[in-house]
Amino acid sequence: MYRYDEFDQALVDQRVDQFRGQVARRLKGELSEPEFRPLRLMNGLYLQLHAYMLRIAIPYGTLSSTQLRKLAEIARRYDKGYGHFTTRQNLQFNWPKLDDVPDILAGLASVQMHAIQTSGNCIRNVTADQYAGATAEEIEDPRVYAEIIRQWSTLHPEFSFLPRKFKIAVTGAPHDRAAVRVHDIGLALKRNDVGEVGFEVMVGGGLGRTPMIGKTIREFLPKRYLLSYLEAILRVYNQFGRRDNKYKARIKILVHETGTEELREQIEAEWRALEDSKIDLPEGELERIQAYFAPPPFVEPGAEELEAERRELAAQKANDPAFAAWVDTNVVAHKAPGYAIANVALKPVGAPPGDATTAQMDAVADLAETYSFDEVRVTHEQNLVLPHVRLGDLYAVWQGLVAHGLAGANLNLVGDIIACPGLDYCALANARSIPIAQRISERFADLKRQNDIGELRIKISGCINACGHHHVGHIGILGVDKKGEEVYQITLGGSPDEEASIGKIVGPGFGADDVVDAIETVVDTYLGLREDGEPFLAAYRRVGPAPFKEALYGTD
Repeated sequence: MYRYDEFDQALVDQRVDQFRGQVARRLKGELSEPEFRPLRLMNGLYLQLHAYMLRIAIPYGTLSSTQLRKLAEIARRYDKGYGHFTTRQNLQFNWPKLDDVPDILAGLASVQMHAIQTSGNCIRNVTADQYAGATAEEIEDPRVYAEIIRQWSTLHPEFSFLPRKFKIAVTGAPHDRAAVRVHDIGLALKRNDVGEVGFEVMVGGGLGRTPMIGKTIREFLPKRYLLSYLEAILRVYNQFGRRDNKYKARIKILVHETGTEELREQIEAEWRALEDSKIDLPEGELERIQAYFAPPPFVEPGAEELEAERRELAAQKANDPAFAAWVDTNVVAHKAPGYAIANVALKPVGAPPGDATTAQMDAVADLAETYSFDEVRVTHEQNLVLPHVRLGDLYAVWQGLVAHGLAGANLNLVGDIIACPGLDYCALANARSIPIAQRISERFADLKRQNDIGELRIKISGCINACGHHHVGHIGILGVDKKGEEVYQITLGGSPDEEASIGKIVGPGFGADDVVDAIETVVDTYLGLREDGEPFLAAYRRVGPAPFKEALYGTD
């Protein structure tokens, strides 16, 4: 994984020192809150309902054990003993004291972490597929290019004050786990007809008040032109993006109002003007960065050893049904023979989705150090991943997870709910998200029932900003305020992957006391109409919303 060079470390250390002085001035009253606000936001510090919230970047979702232990230490010392993993591969602390934040940032800097550009109208944390470098289906490791974009975009003087926040995601596999089509820029590695590797470039995706799927503006961009093409896109956006109305300031609105073809022409013209600007990587730089992401030293087992490990794994599953359920649901194939990708679900029944206690973070760090080449990944679904686990070590990993309440076998099932912090924390929220998620997980707690239902993604947001990605949930729930009461709209048919779609509102919202029953009605309706075990999304796309509307609201 990437390690800071002297320039990275100096930049982050200097930012900590600068913010320490800014906080001191604020505490002395030398800076008013309006004066302090842009300074704290540049360092990922928000003012929420009850306290400050610090958002920490986890570039492309990759952590070392040392870094995860540092996050646990910070949560233990400066917060309330837990951290919240988000849908954009960040971690949030919800209770830091202002005078402690510089020390928190200094602690992060000591393990090559920071909170730079996790807020503000700039290029935010660059995200990627959580299985990068581990899955056999990927064309190339997308983290290499996410790191290149991180270095290019960090404190970029031309793009530090964009019309609105800007999000970039990169995937290297045909199956999109990075939700690239609902980002401002989505990049998908692909091969052209002659076998060259480049990018499909999508622009104008995003959720929030006006959800849109990104439009492909280039079917194939050679890798060597990545930065100059991104520069061209950002320049066009910076010039023509709306600054008079924050609700229309995202690049998706520019794409919609300008039109894909005209915007493509503007971007291509800007790119041609940059042809000799030397923005793209110099000779050898790509190879230098790729070396940081070289595969770990996998030990390839012989045929007999591999067969013995598989037999042992089969015997362990036969002897322990709980372990078998976890393997069948949470473990996926690895590109290296004898290894597996182990998903760690942060969705225990009745608990806030995405939260991890200090003990849990330390436990995962220990397991990663012992069994996964010191690597942990953060997913877009608010879970964690141990990306490189030997088949023969899966049982020991599972036992370690069981000991800390992390062995939930519900990946991609009803219990694997995404939820934003909602009105329990967020000053922007209209309704509570966490209690609804907790009640749904309790209603569907039985794992046999979850497996009978099959793959079903439920996503919940407490306001129209859609931090819970409800628009792309198979079942989406949006909390709104209606005459002082919390009401929950239900959308159906959303998806964030390579066949991305925006869910449709099925009808009037439900009160907090009724929404869980409504979700159960949707699920029961699906079970009654599915054919040949088809998953929820396939069934919905086949029959449309009518059966669900009738079940929820009756006939006229």
